Parts: sequence; structure tokens; C-alpha cells
Amino acid sequence: MDFTGSDITVIAIVVLAIIFLYSGIKTVPQGYRYTVERFGRYTRTLEPGLNLIIPFIDRLGNKMNVMEQVLAVPTQEVITKDNASVSADAVAFYQVLNAAQAAYQVSNLEQAILNLTMTNIRSVMGSMDLDELLSNREKINDRLLHVVDDAASPWGIKITRVEIKDIQPPRDLVESMGRQMKAEREKRAQVLEAEGARNAQILRAEGAKQAAVLEAEGQRQSAFLNAEARERQAEAEAKATKMVSEAIASGDIQAINYFVAQKYTEAMQAIGSGPNSKVVLMPMEASALVGSLGGIGAIAREVFGDQAGPAARPAAPAGRPRTTPAVTPPVTPTREG
Repeated sequence: MDFTGSDITVIAIVVLAIIFLYSGIKTVPQGYRYTVERFGRYTRTLEPGLNLIIPFIDRLGNKMNVMEQVLAVPTQEVITKDNASVSADAVAFYQVLNAAQAAYQVSNLEQAILNLTMTNIRSVMGSMDLDELLSNREKINDRLLHVVDDAASPWGIKITRVEIKDIQPPRDLVESMGRQMKAEREKRAQVLEAEGARNAQILRAEGAKQAAVLEAEGQRQSAFLNAEARERQAEAEAKATKMVSEAIASGDIQAINYFVAQKYTEAMQAIGSGPNSKVVLMPMEASALVGSLGGIGAIAREVFGDQAGPAARPAAPAGRPRTTPAVTPPVTPTREG
């Protein structure tokens, strides 16, 4: 097949068109932004997907990753406000928001962010005491994030987080802190033990106080009841004595006999139930007790006079003169042992 000059020209034009179109079609992956330069000057930013540029006039400048990225900050030696030397390392998270600014406002973006974070770590941590440095790590992170983000905002990036990974004081300082912590814990243990002993003494004292109050209350109640019982007993005895006295005054000799016999019997019972008595001899007959009661009645008639009348006096047996019954004294009981 013979090609003429015109055919070759057409083929060449088609090939050049294909090359031209291929050179002008650009595909941007998701999470990236490409800058476009025309004769070395920035013109626009290509978004993810299929894009067209003018071949041989426009070219791709910088391929910027707009996903959030992490940057490891190496260990830094920091002198604290109280002249303590510590070592600290951190991580920084950042994201490109403006691809053109990140590409053309700063050279070597990662190195710039790294140096900015390192200098601010020394600045922020150096303005704090060691104790504050070890106990306020969240506060350090917040201050670092605020300072580094403000400094990096002209570069079109956003510092999302700055985290201090580790803070290492010198070995001798760690040992000293360990001793201090141990002493503090021992102190708190002693304080708690002393407080426990004090509370126990207070509780025991409160218990003793309440027991004494209850005991006193019980004794007072018991004394009140005993006094009331004695009062009632005394009233009963007084009433009984009054009734006996009225009966004697009216000439009833049997009343005084009953009263004296009751007291005499109670006395004998008290003698027999003594705790120090082992053997009690009581040579006493019933006739003696009756004779004694009769003698007591005769004495009462002599004292009060013959006021009862004939009905109250016992009748004498027929054929015998009336005589006063002899008073037979009771035999005094003897106690052995």
C-alpha cells in the first residue's frame, strides 16, 4: 500500500493530536491536590478526578497530600524554670488546607513544621516548674497546639494535635522523687492512723458517756420505784396500825393479839433465816405463845381501861373465879454457829 504525502501528513496530525490530548489529561487521586503552573507561574489547583490542562504550556507543579499526617518530633533536652534538665519527645498531626500556600509559602513543609514544634516545646516546657511539667501534660499539649497552629496558619496548613509522648527526668532526680513520694505516703499513713485512733477514742468515750447516762437513768428510775414501793408499804403499815389501834380502842382484844403474834412470828422467821446461823434452838410451845398473847391482852386492858363492856370480855369458867391469865415469857432462842 503506497502512502502519498497527504496521507502521511494526516497520520502525523492524528498522532500529534493523540499525544497532545494524552499530555493534557491529568487524573488526580482522592486525598491529593495538584498545582498547575503556566510558564512557571501558579495558575490553579486540580481537584481529585479527571482534569485537563494545556499541554506544553501548563505543567503540574506540586502534588500535595491533603490527608491528615503525623510527624514524629525527636527527643529534646529541656531546662525547666527551676533548672531541672528533662528529655521530652512528641508527635504532631497536621493537615494541608490550602495546597497553593503549602506549596509556595514555605520550602520543605515537614521540616518547617518539625523545627517549629521543637522550638515551641523548649519554650513552653522551659517556662514551667518540674512538678507542674510532670502533672500538667494536658496543659502543655494545649499550649503547644495553640502556639504551633498560629505560627503555621500562613502556610495553609492546620495543626490538629500536638502530643507529648514522654518526659524523662534525670535518674538521680527520679530517685529523689521516689524517696519524696515514699515519705509523703508514710506521712499520710501516719496521719490516717492517728485520725483513726482519735475517732476510736471519741467513739469509746461517747459509748461510755451514753452507758453512764443510761445507767444513771436506770438507777434514778429504780430509786423512784423503790421509794414509791416503800411509800406504799409505809402507807399500808400505817393504815394497818390505824385499824389495829381503832380496834383496840373499841375494846377488841383479838386485834392486838393478832398484831403482836404476827410481829412475833416475823421476828422468829428473821432469826431463823439469818445467813450466819447454822443451828437455831427454839424450845417454844404453842401454849406459851397463846399465854403470851393473853398476857399482852391483859396488859392492854389495864392500859386502855375496861371500855369494851361485858360482850368484849371473855367469860370465866363456871365455878371458878375470874383471874388474870399469867404472862408466860417466851423462851429466848439460842443460836449456835
